Amino acid sequence: MNYRHGYHAGNFCDVFKHLILMLMIEHFKQKEKGFALLDAHAGDGTYSLHGELASKTGEAEAGILRALALPQPSPELAAFFSLVRRLGLPDADGKLTCYPGSPRLARALLRPQDTLLLSDIHPDALDSLSRLFRDDRQVHIQALDAEHALKSQLPPPSRRALVLLDPPFEVPDEFRRLLASLKEAHKRFPTGTYAIWYPIKSPEPVRHFHRQLVASGIKPILTAEIQLEPLVNFKLNGSGMTIVNPPWKLEQQLRNLLPELLVALGAEKSGETRVVWTVPE
Repeated sequence: MNYRHGYHAGNFCDVFKHLILMLMIEHFKQKEKGFALLDAHAGDGTYSLHGELASKTGEAEAGILRALALPQPSPELAAFFSLVRRLGLPDADGKLTCYPGSPRLARALLRPQDTLLLSDIHPDALDSLSRLFRDDRQVHIQALDAEHALKSQLPPPSRRALVLLDPPFEVPDEFRRLLASLKEAHKRFPTGTYAIWYPIKSPEPVRHFHRQLVASGIKPILTAEIQLEPLVNFKLNGSGMTIVNPPWKLEQQLRNLLPELLVALGAEKSGETRVVWTVPE
């Protein structure tokens, strides 16, 4: 409950995570039938980059603000940057004043037939979401933790859903809890797409999580990772996304885009990207 994403808004993890989220939403929109997007750790929805929290860390400077300076990005990366600029309320000099979180980004991409389901348990986050989406009938906000949100919201009436799980990782057994929630949700709704974001400070906890995913029998599972620097002293130098039932052709998109994102973040010499099938079809 002490975690506030405002300290980290717009950092390289956000850029990586939200680029993939946008790509997945666009894949879902290729079919006319509506879908539900469940953001189970919704947060505030949008974050000031000039506020007290973001100013203490300045993580956006090395994240989204640096990435936006990339000359001639590819069309897909340009589309993401354009979305962030539009929602980030740029000042007179064109610099972002805020960073849109996953609820704000997702809502801007949804069609009239789609639904956004948001859950969180932090009172400040719930207040922020309520103000941001006041009278928006396509957005449903519930004061639930992720475990209960998955149980109450899945499967959706449309039988099409994209689920984003990105907890703060402030408790030691977060991977265990994620795995338990995923297995339960997958049992209830095996055709849903589940995107699980995680930080990378040390490789072993992540690889152990992937071994448990393999043992779970859930498939297919695609994993994408970006690492800016070598993993030393448990510093946050990497970020990953593991996706159950990934959209078709997402793998190749990520293989093309993540090296470009690494360049945009100024880490092409020190970093690396990885796209692998944790569990093939």
